[in-house]
Amino acid sequence: MAADDAGAKTSLQRGLAILRVLAEADESAAESGMRLTDIARALDLTPPTVHRILKTLLDEGMVEADKATKRYRLGIDFFALAARAGNPGNLRDVCRPIILRLSATLRDTIFLLVRSGFDAVCLDRSEGPVPIRSFTGDIGGRIALGIGQGSISILAFLPEEEREEVIRFNLPRMHGLGFLDEVYLRTEIARVRELGYASRSTGLLPGMAGVAVPILDQQGHAVAAISVGTIAERLNDDRLPVVVDILKREAAGVSRLISPFDPVLRRPASVLGGSGP
Repeated sequence: MAADDAGAKTSLQRGLAILRVLAEADESAAESGMRLTDIARALDLTPPTVHRILKTLLDEGMVEADKATKRYRLGIDFFALAARAGNPGNLRDVCRPIILRLSATLRDTIFLLVRSGFDAVCLDRSEGPVPIRSFTGDIGGRIALGIGQGSISILAFLPEEEREEVIRFNLPRMHGLGFLDEVYLRTEIARVRELGYASRSTGLLPGMAGVAVPILDQQGHAVAAISVGTIAERLNDDRLPVVVDILKREAAGVSRLISPFDPVLRRPASVLGGSGP
């Protein structure tokens, strides 16, 4: 019995060590996840031992495997468990009453956008009384980072290296949507960083206007955005500062509640049931 207990303890310790190694790789590596041989080397374990423990972690949803790259990474269930331990609700749950309250108060459509790779995904929305068109459409819709107020407010407050990578990747995609050029995008990013919000209309949706503020993590980097979509005449020079002030106060409150383990921020497509990048 004592031998069995010792063996179980050793397996548990090794499993936790694998989770820690994957967590460090998830934060630092350019390519998500690690190969089995890399994990074994990092922990000075044999590949068969690591494979056996990984199989258990996979079965429990703590780890997931990319069949194409044969890399392992922390699973959505791991982040969900961590989020429940450190925060009673994820970003979507935290923001839902705020979205409803803003929609009722401002009488406009409110969006909650979150970053997913090179895109912004609509995580939630609450309709105002005036029908509008939006880039992301309904919940689960996505748009390239840089298109639309909510999307560009996220892009503007990403870490510089990530922002540059997104710009390089997304510029060809944005040109296909009738976007202007790189000079315009970089000028707008600088403007958003200076003002703390995005409001300029590109004219890609005639008659529509919007304003958005980023939701920042503890490092001051954007993970999401709250956006107002409405008709252009409702965001005149008198009303815009009032709306911006309200959005900034709400976003600051949400920022204090963000969990770094929130599965919504790690894998938004998985939370929404999608299969995006």
